Amino acid sequence: MDALASLLEGPRARGAFLMSSLLDPPWSLRVRDEAPLTVCAVIRGEAWLMSGSAAPRRVSAGDVAIFRGPDHYTVADDPATEPQIYIEPGNLTRLPDGEIVCETLSLGVRQWGTNPEGATVLLTGTYESAGAASRRLLRALPALIVLPRGEFDGRIVEVLADEAVRDEPAQSVVLDRLLDLVLIAALRAWFAHNDAPAWYHAYSDPLVGKALRLLQHNPAHGWTVASLAEAVGVSRAALARRFTDLVGEPPMSFLTEWRLALAADLLQESDATVEAIARQVGYGSAFALSTAFKRHFGISPRDHRQASAAAGLSSVG
Repeated sequence: MDALASLLEGPRARGAFLMSSLLDPPWSLRVRDEAPLTVCAVIRGEAWLMSGSAAPRRVSAGDVAIFRGPDHYTVADDPATEPQIYIEPGNLTRLPDGEIVCETLSLGVRQWGTNPEGATVLLTGTYESAGAASRRLLRALPALIVLPRGEFDGRIVEVLADEAVRDEPAQSVVLDRLLDLVLIAALRAWFAHNDAPAWYHAYSDPLVGKALRLLQHNPAHGWTVASLAEAVGVSRAALARRFTDLVGEPPMSFLTEWRLALAADLLQESDATVEAIARQVGYGSAFALSTAFKRHFGISPRDHRQASAAAGLSSVG
């Protein structure tokens, strides 16, 4: 498991929101859904992206943008166009006066907008939740990434755009997997052309990379720095020093964060008891996990599970 493979375990699409927007100018979308990650591909025409205090970015057909939440952002035909549509959590679409227009602007299967032959077509895929294990990845990303046409293989985007307007059996699963492929291709290209964080390069180190994989593949093992060093074939001091230099934290700190992130995701995604999850991620008892979990996240495992379940019901509603 390499850097992207392990980190993308968190934001893997599961019933992700996918929509094609067909628009004629003037148009402006203010996105306030606070989703952790959104992929936006320009299929036809052009658009301007406004995020935070950064200068507006112009994108055109073939370009792909990635927005890291929960910050709000605007996509428009021109930076000067005032927002005409507001997209709220749960992908609720409103006019400035509050009127809900989700159905009014529908143009077919996963399509909406002002004109079926619109000058601009945007394909948007939204990851509405991201696991705790993905936090390291999200922290490494800027609020906005723009990949110009030609910097990555755009054929996957074309396939996703074609599939997005179909209504076939198991189509949501097909779209989830295709969206994952687009995200992986885009992030891989971005990391290749930009200053990646230190831990990203650590996976290519023959010693530290092996140590990282051992920790991530078997978090339930009773690892110590000594046993990890023995497994990779170096001294304890040498591994501790090199691991900290490349990853930015000691081996056991990395392992603790990884175990707790996995526990948080398992609490959210499974019905396993806290005791069972504790042993699965390397803690000897539910009490030990609960103590570490509350120290790290500021909330008990049970409260985390209940909050996640409540958030899921709210998004469905």
